[in-house]
Amino acid sequence: MSRIRNVLLVDDDADLRLALELALEAAGYSVAAAASAEEALAVQRRRPAEVLVTDIFMPDGDGFEVIERFQREFPDTRIVVVSGGGKRTKRDYLAVAQLMKVDATLQKPFEVEALLETLRSL
Repeated sequence: MSRIRNVLLVDDDADLRLALELALEAAGYSVAAAASAEEALAVQRRRPAEVLVTDIFMPDGDGFEVIERFQREFPDTRIVVVSGGGKRTKRDYLAVAQLMKVDATLQKPFEVEALLETLRSL
């Protein structure tokens, strides 16, 4: 495992969030989870994570806003963006995230091992 230990997981899908949280904890990571952009920022301010894993589409804001705010407020936090939105639309949201200089992107659905490998590579 890489030196990264603390992960903040942000996704409005409760089932996916719980599944990823359990998988990451089983792999030795300390995980905080949030269901929204505002909740993620509040959690990060209380208990800073080394890596943010965020979805793009959320009910109270989009992942692009989360990325911008984290880059501004927490510049040392690594950012991994996950999204399935690129398949439903003509716009490739993960490519947009890459232009924002995030550390990694994953297309949903993905295997847990792909996320673990991504975290190990940071």
